[in-house]
Amino acid sequence: MLAEIITIGDEILIGQIVDTNSAFIARQLNSAGIRVKQISSVSDDRDHILTALKEASKRADIILITGGLGPTKDDITKKTLAAYFGVGLVENKDALDNVQRIFKRLRGEDAELLEVNKQQALVPENCEVILNKNGTAPGMWFNHEGKIYVSMPGVPFEMMYMIEEEVIPKLKSTLKLPFIIHKTILTAGEGESYLANRIADIEDDLPTYVKLAYLPKLGQVRLRLSAYGENETLLKQKVNEYAARIIERVGNVVVAEEDIPLEKVIMNKLAEKGQTLSIAESCTGGYISHLFTQHAGASKMFLGGAISYSYELKESILGVKAETLAKYGAVSEQTVTEMVEGALHQFKSDYAIAVTGIAGPDGGTEDKPVGTVWIGVATAGKTQIKKFTFGSKRAQNIERSAISALIMLNTLLKDSGK
Repeated sequence: MLAEIITIGDEILIGQIVDTNSAFIARQLNSAGIRVKQISSVSDDRDHILTALKEASKRADIILITGGLGPTKDDITKKTLAAYFGVGLVENKDALDNVQRIFKRLRGEDAELLEVNKQQALVPENCEVILNKNGTAPGMWFNHEGKIYVSMPGVPFEMMYMIEEEVIPKLKSTLKLPFIIHKTILTAGEGESYLANRIADIEDDLPTYVKLAYLPKLGQVRLRLSAYGENETLLKQKVNEYAARIIERVGNVVVAEEDIPLEKVIMNKLAEKGQTLSIAESCTGGYISHLFTQHAGASKMFLGGAISYSYELKESILGVKAETLAKYGAVSEQTVTEMVEGALHQFKSDYAIAVTGIAGPDGGTEDKPVGTVWIGVATAGKTQIKKFTFGSKRAQNIERSAISALIMLNTLLKDSGK
């Protein structure tokens, strides 16, 4: 069973907003056993939308549409769908009652509906209305020439509820769906091509219904095994069998046997042991701390730290010696060593990370070009320091520094656990 996702709105095409709806919908469909064939974004243009719908119907069994259902003149999805199906618009009583209920809740019992708001209850006469409990624009379900079309609001929290509570359950009850089983292995410190070479024979042995995908990202590669079919027990068995073979082969670079980010792996390890982490950041400006604190439960292991951009703060907060800074500079092995050991001592944590470097695009010198970064990780009695030379792009240097620091800390955790 194949699906296509179409997002409608000029704001997506000009980059004014990021299309997060498609990613959310794709995850929900995949979990239900529905494979996404294509994702498209189209403008608020009638002909463009009609063409996209016609082409999607040739590729997919299910077409999911978001956007263009608001009360203003630029929201043309509903009228365009009516034209596509060759039907008129009719007022739906349930949809109108919902609009009135929403208005009373938000604006009070005396709130008066404008005509433009009442028009939210107009829907193509061949649709089944999906009530919107978080907004006034109803969703619409169409069965047309053997295809299912579902149109939903583009507002993310409205669409998310509709997908989870209404659309996916209805698809499951309407269709006979296959099983899709995924298993993700997170690796760090080895490139995609090296990993592929090491497990080439295992990949060649995969049955036709099991696929292996390589998902690289800045020093990490996720290996995702996916199996498709009718026999759930067999699929799980085969996925686990081949995952075990891969893990045995490349176990030295495996950091997790589930689909979680590296910082969450570290969080879990420290929390399980009742140990703590502090961080001293310079060129990363708090980005590493953010990676941890974006996750619930970070307080169990993350104590905090310092963003010490200036010499003065490196000295006063972390205890870096003035003579070290004067002789070697902020971006040096000596300074990062004193930063990480200072964090460990000052913040009384079990582990510490320190990063200092030149993120760019300016500030580099001949002996310390832009992209030069020193990273230190430490625990009691053990400090590891490493120099990196990244590129000239500031945002990439910050992200690369953070990931490199996490990889170093994860290695230290593994070594300390032996």
